[in-house]
Amino acid sequence: MRDKKEHLTVGKIICPWGVRGQIKVEPLTDDPKRFKNLPEILIEFTDSTVNYRIESVIFLKDYYPVLKLEGINSRQEAETLRGYYIRIQRKYAVRLPKGRYFISDIIGLCVFDEFETYIGTVKDVLQTGANDVYVVKTQGKNEVLIPAIREVVKKIDLENDKMIIRPLEGML
Repeated sequence: MRDKKEHLTVGKIICPWGVRGQIKVEPLTDDPKRFKNLPEILIEFTDSTVNYRIESVIFLKDYYPVLKLEGINSRQEAETLRGYYIRIQRKYAVRLPKGRYFISDIIGLCVFDEFETYIGTVKDVLQTGANDVYVVKTQGKNEVLIPAIREVVKKIDLENDKMIIRPLEGML
C-alpha cells in the first residue's frame, strides 16, 4: 500500500503583486476562498521545503488570491517564488463529500476491470469541465483514457490502492 500523501497542492505562484512582497496565486482547488482560512503554506523548492505563515489574503477578480507571506517583504523576494507550487498539510484540507477524491489520491491507483484483470496505473487526471478523465498507463506502456463517470468507474478503494472499472465498448 502506498503512503497517503502528507501534502496537497492547492496553487501555483504566478508572479509578485505590489511592492511589499505579496504573491499572486493561480488556485488549483475548487474553492479559491479556502486561502482565507489557511494559517500557513509550504513551498517545495528543488532542495528544500519551506513553511510560510500567511499574514494576509486579498482576492483579485474574486478568484486570484494574493498572499502576503511572513518573511517575504519585497517584490524581489516575491519574484524568487514565481512558478513554485503551494502545498498544504493534509490536516488543512477541506472535507470532501462522499464519492469525491483529491487528485493526488487518485494518481497512482492500480486500475482493474470487474473481473480483476489488471489494466494499468493512473498517471494523471485531466479536468475537462464535464467530467474528469483518468490517464492510465497500461502494461504495454500505452495510455488509456478513462472517463470519471459512474457508468465506468465502479469503485475507488483508497485503502487498497485500487480502482475498479467497467470499460465501455472499444475503450481498451
